[in-house]
Amino acid sequence: MTTARETVLGRIKDALALAPTPETTVPRAYRTGRTLPDDERLALLTDRLVDYKAHVRTCTADRTADAVAEALRERGARRIGVPAGLDPAWLGTYEGEVQQDSAAVPASRLDALDGVVTASAVSCAETGTIFLDGSPDQGRRALSLVPDLHVCVVDLSTVEVGVPEAVARLVPERPTTLISGPSATSDIELERVEGVHGPRTLVVVIRTDR
Repeated sequence: MTTARETVLGRIKDALALAPTPETTVPRAYRTGRTLPDDERLALLTDRLVDYKAHVRTCTADRTADAVAEALRERGARRIGVPAGLDPAWLGTYEGEVQQDSAAVPASRLDALDGVVTASAVSCAETGTIFLDGSPDQGRRALSLVPDLHVCVVDLSTVEVGVPEAVARLVPERPTTLISGPSATSDIELERVEGVHGPRTLVVVIRTDR
C-alpha cells in the first residue's frame, strides 16, 4: 500500500519522463571587475548598512581593540563569545568575560551571552552585505545568529563594489552566511520585527587599513 506522498512523487516522476526538459545554457556574463576608490567604497557600504539599521564605526587597525571595546561597553555586553581563531588583540581593552566557542558548546548555551565578536570574509558595498564563511576568526553559523548582539569587524580591503566581485572572492565549498543589517522581518500587518532570525543589534567596525 503506497502513501499519498509516494503517489504524488510517482506522478511527478511519470510526468517528467513524458515531457523531458531540454538542456539549457545559463548565461554567466555577469558584470564584473567594478572598482571604486577606498573612500567611495567606505561611504557606499556605510550608507547601506545604516539604511539597514546597523551601527557603523570606523577605525584604523591599531585602534581595533578600542573600537570593539567601546561598542561592547555602550551596549552593556559583559559576557561575550568569540570564535577560536579571532585575533586576541582585538579584545585587548575589553574588560568583560570572554568565552571561546567550539562545536562542543550547545547552541542553547550561546543564548546566555550578551554578544559575539567575529571577523568577516568579504563585504559588498552596493548591497550592504557582509559575508561570513566559517573561517576560524568567524566561527560557526550559530555563534553569529544566537546572541542578541553581533560586533563584526570588516577590513576595508575586503570590501568589493558589487555582488559578483564579492562572490568571486569566496571559496564555494565553505558555508557562507550573508548579513545585511540586524535580523528583521515583518508581521502580517507589515510591522517591522527585529531579532526573530538572529541578532537584533549589529555593530560593524570597519578598519580603514590593515
